[in-house]
Amino acid sequence: MALEPLVPEADADDVSPELVDFQRRFWWTLPLTVAVLVIAMAGHRLPQWSPAARTWVELVLTVPVVLWAAWPFFTRGWVSFKTRQLNMWSLISVGVAAAFGYSLAATLAPDWFPRTFVEHGRVGVYFEAAAVIVSLTLLGQILELRARSKTSAAIRSLLDLAPKTARRVREDGKDEDVPIAELHVGDRVRVRPGEKVPTDGRVLEGRSHLDESMLTGEPIPVEKGPGDAVIGATLNANGALVVEVTRVGGDTLLSQIVQLVAAAQRSKAPMQRMADAVAYWFVLAVLAIAALTLLAWGWLGPEPSWTYGVLNAVSVLIIACPCALGLATPMSIMVATGRAASSGVLFRDAEAIEKLKDVQVLVIDKTGTLTAGRPAFSAVLPAPGFSKDQVLRWAASLDLGSEHPLATAIVEEARRQNLALAQAEDFSSDSGIGVRGRVDGMQLMLGNEALMAREAVALNPLSTQANDLREDGASVMHLAVDGKLAGLLAVKDPIKPTTPDAIRELRAAGLRIVMATGDGHATARAVGRALGITDIHGEVTPEDKLRLVESLQASGLRVAMAGDGINDAPALARADVGIAMGTGTDVAMSSAKLTLVKGDLQGIAVARRISNQTVANMKQNLVFAFAYNAAGVPIAAGLLFLLDGPLLSPMVAALAMSLSSVSVVLNALRLRKQTL
Repeated sequence: MALEPLVPEADADDVSPELVDFQRRFWWTLPLTVAVLVIAMAGHRLPQWSPAARTWVELVLTVPVVLWAAWPFFTRGWVSFKTRQLNMWSLISVGVAAAFGYSLAATLAPDWFPRTFVEHGRVGVYFEAAAVIVSLTLLGQILELRARSKTSAAIRSLLDLAPKTARRVREDGKDEDVPIAELHVGDRVRVRPGEKVPTDGRVLEGRSHLDESMLTGEPIPVEKGPGDAVIGATLNANGALVVEVTRVGGDTLLSQIVQLVAAAQRSKAPMQRMADAVAYWFVLAVLAIAALTLLAWGWLGPEPSWTYGVLNAVSVLIIACPCALGLATPMSIMVATGRAASSGVLFRDAEAIEKLKDVQVLVIDKTGTLTAGRPAFSAVLPAPGFSKDQVLRWAASLDLGSEHPLATAIVEEARRQNLALAQAEDFSSDSGIGVRGRVDGMQLMLGNEALMAREAVALNPLSTQANDLREDGASVMHLAVDGKLAGLLAVKDPIKPTTPDAIRELRAAGLRIVMATGDGHATARAVGRALGITDIHGEVTPEDKLRLVESLQASGLRVAMAGDGINDAPALARADVGIAMGTGTDVAMSSAKLTLVKGDLQGIAVARRISNQTVANMKQNLVFAFAYNAAGVPIAAGLLFLLDGPLLSPMVAALAMSLSSVSVVLNALRLRKQTL
């Protein structure tokens, strides 16, 4: 594999040079491969071409494919032998070299071969086998490189969150715009409404609400005032702030998340190591059998013994060429991924399909995954002497002047009920704890308990109901009219309608469900109670989610992680299977191995069924491929000759190889008809 940076740079080119190179080799030589294949299959029907002429045409067409397009394969194959780390590159390079070398010898010295190997006026050549192997392998590498490029895109999306410049406050009080790289710990920066916080710091002056959802997953902006910590790349909503820089560069929270995602993506799957070991012994076995075939025929066979030895050894290598083995998994994956996409499930690679069926634990984020991800109106409770419509109308009229998400939810509900809203007079925001104003000649206040306590508004009539709403995961606001409590309004992030059924189905399938959320414990417990989830982790950071996934994996469990936010990215990348909501952030989808386009957890159950069917299909394909090798290799080595039967011509070996590929393709296509 080509070298890649540990952490991609934000301004780096998304296109891999290796991908560009392989695409050029593939597309420039694909017409040659097709031409060779057509001539090999139907060239004998062209009477104007002599057999020798067809052979030389095939050679000329194949040379660029083998000596240029396949050069990286030979290089990697040579390195695998040189370092004694045999893998599929070893087999591909030997298979291509054997098919091409045998055919080259048959073209340049046809008199070396017995007459029994002459068909249609010429010694059989297998240039088309060499060319097709090269083109198919290049295509597989292109698909793999495209998938790998998305992992770097995910990290670059994280890096792009950070602003490029900061407004630094000089000693004389004047502002200056400087690049982020020039900030130092202790500097003061000004953050105006609508701007991003340039780096991690501490508020010195001002009050505002910061949207931290891109990093924490919390949908409701968080109030910040003097002494509060702020996170770089978060969005300042409504107030001006002066922030003291506390962390810069690689020490910031955003940089740490980037490093966690990069480290998780570099980790190697256990299944991949097992595949490498199997490939190592498979290559050794094929090479050993070919070598023994050559020596046995050369020393013990009838004359011309060494000619027979070479031909039978080449037959072994040709019949063991990895066409069927190479198609066994990709064909199943191509059919399965297309079928999954039509069901709203996007797999990023074959590894996700293979691993999903074995997942035992599903770790689920709350906000945007179990819930809708945005505040919605929940309830209104009027105090004695007031009605629900009055409380909702007054609160919504007052909130018309606020851009807070909680206020937006109240206004939307009032409009949904067709309540006639009034324009508030003397509107003001009270340091993030509430709002004030006059509506219909009455003095209104809407806010939390702190605002009511400051104005000595008695909460006793509804204090029990307020506590119950908070335990249910809602944000509670009190409305006071002329200094008297008029009622309560509750807003919360609602559970998606499809979530309860999805959780029940996943639990019935044997999955252990774990909730991990950055929200408070009370909110997490409320959602857990509603869904029957008892394993709950609240107020967790991105690092906590990553450590939770790692601890479950350390106990021997296969873990899937489902989430939709940037804060989920490290855990999504580290999990055996990361599952992103299609309604979430691009970074979450890029870090995950599986994306649910509709953002519906029921897609996980569909994906598991596809995984089970696909893995079973791949195993069947591998059985087909190995069965042909198990039967064909001994025959190619001359087993039938010992029983007074014929020798296996390399042409027959190539036919057997083609039949194995056909059986694999036909079996993979059955996936399209299986029910979900």
